[in-house]
Amino acid sequence: MYYNDYGHWIRGIFPFRVQKIAIDAGFSCPNRDGTKGCGGCIFCDNRTFNPSYCIREKSITEQMEDGKSFFARKYPDMKYLAYFQAYSNTYAPLNVLKARYEEALRVKDVVGIVIGTRPDCINKEILDYLEELNKQIFVMVEYGIESTNDDTLRRINRGHDFETSRRAVEMTAERGIKTGGHIILGLPGETDDEIIKQAPVISGLPLTTLKIHQMQVIRGTKLEKEYHNNTIKTYSAQDYIKLIARCIQYLREDLVLERFVSQSPSELLIAPQWGLKNYEFTNLLNNYLKKHDIRQGQKVGLSF
Repeated sequence: MYYNDYGHWIRGIFPFRVQKIAIDAGFSCPNRDGTKGCGGCIFCDNRTFNPSYCIREKSITEQMEDGKSFFARKYPDMKYLAYFQAYSNTYAPLNVLKARYEEALRVKDVVGIVIGTRPDCINKEILDYLEELNKQIFVMVEYGIESTNDDTLRRINRGHDFETSRRAVEMTAERGIKTGGHIILGLPGETDDEIIKQAPVISGLPLTTLKIHQMQVIRGTKLEKEYHNNTIKTYSAQDYIKLIARCIQYLREDLVLERFVSQSPSELLIAPQWGLKNYEFTNLLNNYLKKHDIRQGQKVGLSF
């Protein structure tokens, strides 16, 4: 392998197949409800990653059972991770969080929990609870880092700086909790070289896993207005592959890379229009890495 693939990693943890089931547990976001801001990040629309079975009006148990039915056709003996994905899933009092997490964990064949959240929505009380839960079952917390560049974070209306991300990741990893990060490549104002310079910074965080995806322009977002005003660009698939190839060389070898692209619904996506399924993109990337003999970690510790 040319990079540390999530599929191989997760198969090394569980002796059976596992599948994440996304849940919309009814949480909000401090960047939407007025605590930090209103309207959210300029690129954000949660409909772009919520699957069809993930419906807020249904209970957590119902969403989990619908998700199990959706995936059971592929592998009847599969087990599941409850994936709290939509919005900020630590943004509530601890008693509310516990009730919702533990409802999901009571569903048959659920063997762990993955919690997606913002780095400014974590505290000692929540981490104390998750540390204890982690002793009993698989727990991962995924933080939306998006960029290490504070100018970029301000421009996209993120509502926190990179130091907040660093602190949250370190606090979580110190507890022995598996810690994931998420970044977006191609955010407004960032050149290719500026993006590459962020890779060693991300690599230096005590992350277990990393999700990377291309910036996407989604219908109805503030980013759409900037796109139509020709103030931002998006990558072609080939240029994005070249960018990914440069990035992974500066990421430490043990950092698990969970994904490189996101595929938004066609009715919401304005750009980039690649016409590629995720697996097709991955095949193109792997072929490029093989052709140029590029591997994760090749340039760790080297200057640009």
